Amino acid sequence: MKPLLKPAPTKITAKSPCRVDLAGATLDIWPLYLFHHNVVTVNFAVNRYTSCVLETRTDAKIVLRSRDLNKAEIFESLTALQTATRYQLPLLALLVRFFAPSTGITLESDSEAPAGAGISGSSSLMISVASALNRLTGRGYSLEKIREIAQNVEAQVIRVPTGAQDYYPAMYGGVSAIQLGVAGIERTALPIDPAELNERFVLAYTGVPRNSGINNWEVMKRHLDSDHAIHRNFDKIAAIANALRASLEKHDWTETSRLLREEWQYRRKNLPAISTPLIDEMVKATRKAGSTAAKVCGAGGGGCVVFLVEPGSKDRVAKVIEKAGAQVLSAAVAPRGVIVRKA
Repeated sequence: MKPLLKPAPTKITAKSPCRVDLAGATLDIWPLYLFHHNVVTVNFAVNRYTSCVLETRTDAKIVLRSRDLNKAEIFESLTALQTATRYQLPLLALLVRFFAPSTGITLESDSEAPAGAGISGSSSLMISVASALNRLTGRGYSLEKIREIAQNVEAQVIRVPTGAQDYYPAMYGGVSAIQLGVAGIERTALPIDPAELNERFVLAYTGVPRNSGINNWEVMKRHLDSDHAIHRNFDKIAAIANALRASLEKHDWTETSRLLREEWQYRRKNLPAISTPLIDEMVKATRKAGSTAAKVCGAGGGGCVVFLVEPGSKDRVAKVIEKAGAQVLSAAVAPRGVIVRKA
């Protein structure tokens, strides 16, 4: 009798881009967008990627590793993972818990987003990992359903409501307008030439991580507690985001810059701690070098800042940013969203 051959391990890889938000953020958190007219968030994907490698095992163990965080944890079985009360890598563990693979697996993740950068590294990572697990388990979920699952799991991890807009660049790439309302969420690709946008933005990392969940939750609580000033500011932000979408579609970069500056001012009114002395210094100092507008990415308080600049001035602006003490990140528009491959 021939010896039984063990099945070859299945190996799946996935990667997806991070994002830079331009206007309308925070309003993408349910139910805030239901209280304002015609809410839209505008953002674009950048080629700072999150990735994962998922491989089946011949035993029942669940092995989780994060290369960028330099952390790992091992569970003797899926049941052991499901009954655990604390996790070293909660994003990975809770997604595995949900998808419940029928075999042991080794799951290794990585991220090119600096810690707390505000460019949605965690949301991108969840799209990468959930897409890989969806392929492995044969669940057959649509990309939109994967977004819903990832958003719900992330809320379980950070313990506060999460927004929807962060996932769409990871899903589709490119430049996006995400419309939010009573009928749900709809993403539209904006016809922006990536090469044109690449010449017009610089991405800087302040080196100070921030917690987007906490910042957004503070603003959300005030909104739900009927803070009229917050409500009026978000009315303005919603209108600005729609106007900025239109200016991008017209390739009117002068108006886009004006609107980005205006959006940043209203966002600072909502939460003054969204900025820092370093961010204020960089915004002011880069103007003479060719920056036309700037704002923090995500909920602010640190993390990344995106600068819109005049064509040909990227190097000058970058030098001013580095002189101020921040790091300029290599970044360009990522034209594609999540890619899943079976090795």
